[in-house]
Amino acid sequence: MKIPNTFGLDVEAAVFLEYNSVEELEELIAAGRITSPYLHIGGGSNLLFTDDYKGVILHSHINNIEIVAEDEETISVRVGAGIIWDDFVAYCVEHGWYGAENLSLIPGEVGASAVQNIGAYGVEVKDLISSVETVNIQGVKRVYRVDECDYSYRNSIFKRPEMKQVFVTHVSFRLSKKEHYILDYGTICQELEKCPVVDLKTLRQVIIRIRESKLPDPKVLGNAGSFFMNPVVPRRVFETLREQYPLMPFYELGADRVKIPAGWMIDQCGWKGKSLGPAAVHDKQALVLVNRGGAKGADIVALSDAVRASVREKFGIDIHPEVNFI
Repeated sequence: MKIPNTFGLDVEAAVFLEYNSVEELEELIAAGRITSPYLHIGGGSNLLFTDDYKGVILHSHINNIEIVAEDEETISVRVGAGIIWDDFVAYCVEHGWYGAENLSLIPGEVGASAVQNIGAYGVEVKDLISSVETVNIQGVKRVYRVDECDYSYRNSIFKRPEMKQVFVTHVSFRLSKKEHYILDYGTICQELEKCPVVDLKTLRQVIIRIRESKLPDPKVLGNAGSFFMNPVVPRRVFETLREQYPLMPFYELGADRVKIPAGWMIDQCGWKGKSLGPAAVHDKQALVLVNRGGAKGADIVALSDAVRASVREKFGIDIHPEVNFI
């Protein structure tokens, strides 16, 4: 069966298994149907398949949302890993729950959001997560508290190689019922000035508008969103670079660390809008690599390698893919 992936690559799995509940997953495990090699995926929005997958692809269809606790200020919800992430954000906004709106339109599913620690516009999903429920390949359940997930920038305990045998089934989020927004990132404030009011629905619409203006629709032009992580460098490295590039954008991460936008560096290397065979760097956002049509995984990898080499040569900085190569 063809493997769903937002790069639009024509890749297939030897076996494709979907399940609708924890009980169904446990039955698949008990019946020995999940044989090695195996890979659990979400919407395929953060994966680059370099070839057909010779093993078992697993996919969750657990799609429940339930309120598990509530007080005057906060609400806790337990969400199935198979729910599309942006559908969950829309649900939160519709119900007046604050916290997830800056993460609007990020592709993928709820389970993958907790694995990847997705983030945008000053918010990371770890800021909202309270716990992550899992089942491993032996059928053993475990709930990880957020402080056990070892979250960092686009990383978590679930991305470690030994955690490949652990499948996320539900994620619990703690959201606010009190009005508050994070607006001091990117062009959010600038866009909100055009709006008569600031509320959850308006902010979600603004975030979506900003993202759509920069990022191509995977249904039209295959891509995985931001392909590279923004590098975090020691302040001394940043200060040396700023002497050469005084207009370089940056984000302070404390006294000793600074984040530099990878997209800006790629653009400075002249890659924006450039192609390498059927793979290209997007002409509006250099952080995004796209499939212009008919690309194979190897074409995307070759472009990634070439871009990374250019950035390394010009800036002396290694940028690393956010996308997982399979």
